[in-house]
Amino acid sequence: MYVAVKGGEAAIANAHRLLADRRRGDRSLPAIGIEQIVEQLALAVDRVMAEASLYDRKLAALAVRQSRGDMIEAIFLLRAYRTTLPRFGYSKSLDTAAMKIERRISATYKDLPGGQLLGPTFDYTHRLLDPSLLSDEVVEEGAQKPAEQGRVMRVSEILAQEGLIESDGDLPVDQEIGDLTREPMEFPMTRDLRLQALARGDEGFLLALGYSTQRGYGRNHPFTGEIRIGEVEVELDVPELGFAVSLGTIQVTECQMVNQFKGSAKAPPQFTRGYGLVFGHSERKAMAMSLVDRALRAEELGEDITAPSQDEEFVISHSDNVQSTGFVEHLKLPHYVDFQAELDLVRRMRRDFDAARRGGKEPMPEAAE
Repeated sequence: MYVAVKGGEAAIANAHRLLADRRRGDRSLPAIGIEQIVEQLALAVDRVMAEASLYDRKLAALAVRQSRGDMIEAIFLLRAYRTTLPRFGYSKSLDTAAMKIERRISATYKDLPGGQLLGPTFDYTHRLLDPSLLSDEVVEEGAQKPAEQGRVMRVSEILAQEGLIESDGDLPVDQEIGDLTREPMEFPMTRDLRLQALARGDEGFLLALGYSTQRGYGRNHPFTGEIRIGEVEVELDVPELGFAVSLGTIQVTECQMVNQFKGSAKAPPQFTRGYGLVFGHSERKAMAMSLVDRALRAEELGEDITAPSQDEEFVISHSDNVQSTGFVEHLKLPHYVDFQAELDLVRRMRRDFDAARRGGKEPMPEAAE
């Protein structure tokens, strides 16, 4: 329990003033605008939206500015704001097959139906600093092609035609999808809730876990079946109207990972799936999410659970950066009473230890500890 620290109000107010001063920086330079952050720091904005689970580019940009570029602080700010918003209902499941695609690649098929579309990517850039970005030089407009119309076939569907990949796992018609933001977490979790937790989990944490699966801690050899980035339509069922109404489009990143599976007594050898879907252009996060999703399906697929990435409670309990940040950073707050109690205990144990040594006796076990 914390105790009130008297006389700290002025210090806290001054700390806030100093924070605002540091955030503004050199007054001779123009202040960075929200529109600039949205347009020129788009990947940072997308990460904040994804892990705060709130799709609003301007509010995410505001959080980035307010936090001085600290991504986790920005996510915390936007997540807190999200809790104040009213809830009007649940949208229909996104039809990512009908995505207006900006980027679509596969590492498993070179000539896939619809073709590979590189889009904006760092994959083929030289990792060298570009001095031209020190000034505001004219930039050419990007080359564009007409948008794909209609449904674009997935790589997983090619494998499914030969029966070489597990089914997509359709849910019963009356199945209610869980809502992690409305109900407290309970283990074991269903996959829909796990995916919700992973979608708003910390990118760095999931990346490290995903990497661990590639290095043998989980025995999952992955292939990137497909990554696609683009605009999808969000629809809401309106009971009074009897049909779904379009609310607009959002940008998402989807990743389907194809993994080896030697089979079991109930299932033949086949490929299995890992899935990732996040707001914005966030393919590293979507890939890491799909790797961890597949690892967490170990029990479902009859595999031995031997690695941290396969332990559902370990992964889900530690993946949320808002929760983990709060638990770590609370150590900065006053713990005077707790520490004084520990200090007094150690002093008494030390006195008992020294007294036993002077008397030529072995210290008591509890004193030695």
